[in-house]
Amino acid sequence: MDKFTDLFPRGEKNSAYEKYFKGQSYLKLLDEGIIGIANVTFEPKCRNNWHIHLASKGGGQILLCTGGKGYYQEWGQKARILLPGDVVIIKPGVKHWHGAYKDSWFSHLAISIPGENLSTKWEEEVKDEDYNKLP
Repeated sequence: MDKFTDLFPRGEKNSAYEKYFKGQSYLKLLDEGIIGIANVTFEPKCRNNWHIHLASKGGGQILLCTGGKGYYQEWGQKARILLPGDVVIIKPGVKHWHGAYKDSWFSHLAISIPGENLSTKWEEEVKDEDYNKLP
């Protein structure tokens, strides 16, 4: 398929959430217990929509970057480049997006932090004109 190798199993095309992604992503659930863990892999230029992890108590998400090169951006902040070994802690209520660099595959483990009344509020897509301006 490509020269990119995932550290964890790539999984299938992310059809469950494809309407919230621009480009092709892949999803492999690694654990669905108390702490949900999934390997998410993005083809070059693929990114998810702006979104917010909601919780009445606890909650949020941790991204452990495992391969390739990607971006993470919080609303009102500059985008940050992500590389293998980087860790992003996303507090509940923070609007953000993440995805692949323009010419690189990208993968991360998405770890759901336990909490109460957890949900994700999906919002607008990251516009091409904004994405294409990133370094």
